Amino acid sequence: MPLCKRLTFITTLLFATLIQAQPPASRPAPPAPVPLLFKETWTLLPQSVVLSEEHVTNPALQMTLYGTEHELSPASGTPHIWTGVCPTACGITLKLKDSYADLSGRAHVMWHSRTSGYHQIRPLVKLADGTLLAGDFADENPYDYRVVDFNLAQVKWLVVDPATLATKGVFLPEVDLSKVDEIGFIDLTPGSGHGFGGYSTVGNIEVYGKAVPRSGQ
Repeated sequence: MPLCKRLTFITTLLFATLIQAQPPASRPAPPAPVPLLFKETWTLLPQSVVLSEEHVTNPALQMTLYGTEHELSPASGTPHIWTGVCPTACGITLKLKDSYADLSGRAHVMWHSRTSGYHQIRPLVKLADGTLLAGDFADENPYDYRVVDFNLAQVKWLVVDPATLATKGVFLPEVDLSKVDEIGFIDLTPGSGHGFGGYSTVGNIEVYGKAVPRSGQ
């Protein structure tokens, strides 16, 4: 073998040996999943009833109703909150009795939902200072029930008047979700009554985040 080819062969062999001898580049570990903060499945009943606190199955939770005439319906064999007979905008929220919710960062919400007509389901939060906010994330799907999962960090927020449930002002430039008192959903459109004219319905709700102790506990 000519000298130049021999040197090329030796150089290539040495280079390949050096590459094999180097330890593999370390990859950053994937972020840990956000823990489940709470889940609510509602009480399964044989017929539709007016929604009340007694239909909350998770003993760690407390429910707040916004608006009137919410119903709990056994649609599709699973209990769902139904807004078809709400005369105005209406929604519900849940809160941990002994903790605030830190919903900053990669916190997310997953719910089982369906809509009819032009109705949309939006996230609703009440901050520790009492501010009520509705998000711009709009879930609408009149075809069938489905699971919807969304990150709260990607949501923009408008202030909601708790008395009228009307949105106010412009989108807030920044919202601190590190201490949320209540989390749920709102439908800003009045229901059209029984039937398929217009309603929203939400079943299981799962909230992923961190618990923050309430003051004095």
